Amino acid sequence: MYGEGENRMQIYEFGNPDAPVVLIEPIHTVEGMAHEAELIRELAGGNFFLRAVRVDWYNDLSPWGAPAVYGDIPFGSGAQETLERIAPLTGDPGKQYILGGYSMGGLFALWAGFQTDRFAGIAAVSPSVWFPGFAEYTVSHFPKAEYIYLSLGEKEEKVRNPVLAAVGGRIRELHGLLQARGISCCLEWNEGNHFTDPDLRTAKGFAWILKKLQRKRGV
Repeated sequence: MYGEGENRMQIYEFGNPDAPVVLIEPIHTVEGMAHEAELIRELAGGNFFLRAVRVDWYNDLSPWGAPAVYGDIPFGSGAQETLERIAPLTGDPGKQYILGGYSMGGLFALWAGFQTDRFAGIAAVSPSVWFPGFAEYTVSHFPKAEYIYLSLGEKEEKVRNPVLAAVGGRIRELHGLLQARGISCCLEWNEGNHFTDPDLRTAKGFAWILKKLQRKRGV
């Protein structure tokens, strides 16, 4: 637990605190995080420090308010405050930082990658790019991260909800936009729907960027 009062955050840590690369991930539950960290080690080696920050899923990750698209809980507009709260976790100029997340966490990571250059890479895993107004936002803003990883499950766009079903077209458009802007990026398609293997999918996203940074450092 870090901070006081309204600025208090629950942070769960995995890996090597002295590693040159710090991974930051917003989460709504710590369940599965130890497994994810082990998968990252298997895919990219163990020299990383993962800091998972627990957030309010419907409020803390949304860049602006939006109506509910499933259930009856609308989305808040807490992304800016969340970014400000995690900024102190990126305070060591001798380290590199990767921000990643799943679903709404992936949307937040993408949005943050357009807001600040503090993150060398963004791992947006099954990101909620169907979010109202986000496609327009990416067109009118320029990404500041050097590496951006995108992924989606093959069945995610095959749902009845028309808002959620737009995710496939939106992520293809975003991938094309990033490529046109010269960003080092990839779009990986996975088997299954939105809820298939989130630990593995997120680990693959972080590992892709970790390997890019390792090669750049000559490791």
